[in-house]
Amino acid sequence: MEIVAVAEGFEFPEGPVAMADGSVIVTEIRAGRVTRVRPDGSKELVVETGGGPNGAAIGPDGALWIANNGGAFSWHEEQGLTIPGPTPAGHAGGSIQRFDFGTGRLETVYKSCDGRPLIGPNDLVFDAEGGLWFTDHGCSTAEGRRFGALLYAKGSRITRQREGLIAPNGVGLSPDGRTVYVADTYLQRLWAFDVMEPGVLAPPGLAPGRVVANLPDYQLLDSLAVEADGRVCVATIVNGGITAFDPETGGTEHFPFPDPICTNICFGGADMQDAWITASGTGRFYKARWPRPGLRLAYNC
Repeated sequence: MEIVAVAEGFEFPEGPVAMADGSVIVTEIRAGRVTRVRPDGSKELVVETGGGPNGAAIGPDGALWIANNGGAFSWHEEQGLTIPGPTPAGHAGGSIQRFDFGTGRLETVYKSCDGRPLIGPNDLVFDAEGGLWFTDHGCSTAEGRRFGALLYAKGSRITRQREGLIAPNGVGLSPDGRTVYVADTYLQRLWAFDVMEPGVLAPPGLAPGRVVANLPDYQLLDSLAVEADGRVCVATIVNGGITAFDPETGGTEHFPFPDPICTNICFGGADMQDAWITASGTGRFYKARWPRPGLRLAYNC
């Protein structure tokens, strides 16, 4: 696969969103900002969000919705790479933010669910009904791991649809919208949850959901995007690149990229075979021609 380095110098890029004008929106977690990357590689500031802007998506209102972890990571440099570390002691939780391109207004939409603060919102995806599925990654403290959750929000209503997940990260929907996929970072596992009705998961059995596959050895999972045929492409850390999971067979296919800390992928272009990958350890942003088309998301602008 031929890959091209589009731009560099990002401070832990994540959350790519392919826009209709050919540009790509990228979050920079460490810098607390959102950046637009033009096709020629030039960059321009979209908005300073503060905290830790993680996943991003265009909503039904044409605004940019951002999962902000609230600064849930400490940072250090190792072997020329930027490495996220444990949650700082002063971390007070994260939020879901909304940025209006027209007015330039940034607002906080969700900070809690049922009176409990969100810990570290990580990734998000809109369904065809305009509702928002998002993951709360939890965080790592000196006392141990605070588990995360999978939530759904629409209007003033927000619910935790699965709790007690160790480190839910990337989230996406199957082409028919009847399955929510969640990548668990530390379990190295891709979960599949059946949607019973919009915003409501089928009740769990003995397990929280169905296991698509667990990766072997030591390779961590980050954010994801879904292909048009239903494969789930998950950014993979340590074994840097993108791992495509086949939900039908449980098989996987790995596409390496020159960074051990790849964190996300998005699809765009006329045929949806242009893929953009965030290489966060080195602060670079790559483009590649994917072998199969990606799934067109419910909303764009």
